[in-house]
Amino acid sequence: MNATVRTRETSINVWSYYVRLFHWALVLSVAVAWLTSGEIMMVHKYAGYLAIALVASRLTAGLFGSGYTRFAQFVRSPRQTLNYLKDIAHKRERRYIGHNPAGAAMVLALLACICGIALTGWMQTTDAYWGVAWVQLVHELLGNAILVLIAIHIAGVALASIRHGENLVRSMINGRKRSPDVGDIA
Repeated sequence: MNATVRTRETSINVWSYYVRLFHWALVLSVAVAWLTSGEIMMVHKYAGYLAIALVASRLTAGLFGSGYTRFAQFVRSPRQTLNYLKDIAHKRERRYIGHNPAGAAMVLALLACICGIALTGWMQTTDAYWGVAWVQLVHELLGNAILVLIAIHIAGVALASIRHGENLVRSMINGRKRSPDVGDIA
């Protein structure tokens, strides 16, 4: 029982219920869309609609939400992001309570990629772009690009979890992270 009490005392709530629900719903919708591509087009289409609705919701929360949900809290400049990546390469990156600069860049890249996938997917349902080869090609390229981004995201989560001694997957389930230490960035 002391371990449970100690964990509660030394952890803080970082990820809101909304952020966690959004994250896992987006994971599910992207997975379903990818798995049903070219096979079960009605399911593929509705999974895509769900994904873009989730992204629209996240963009709204990122602009008008609070705490670690707000983009203003975690999005950094390209220079800061590159410096953070250099720090990772030299094994001297600081721990961030919310998203680190690389994670923030990944959030933006994933959201942008999903927007592009949704746009080109929708375009294929219109009279003007139905059967247009470049639209289908871009949709497929972005559909494959999201897999690369997801792999990089998972690798980054694993690396940060190891380097900072905390299970980031668990924190995206329960919302809690270790309390800030000296040198951590809130």
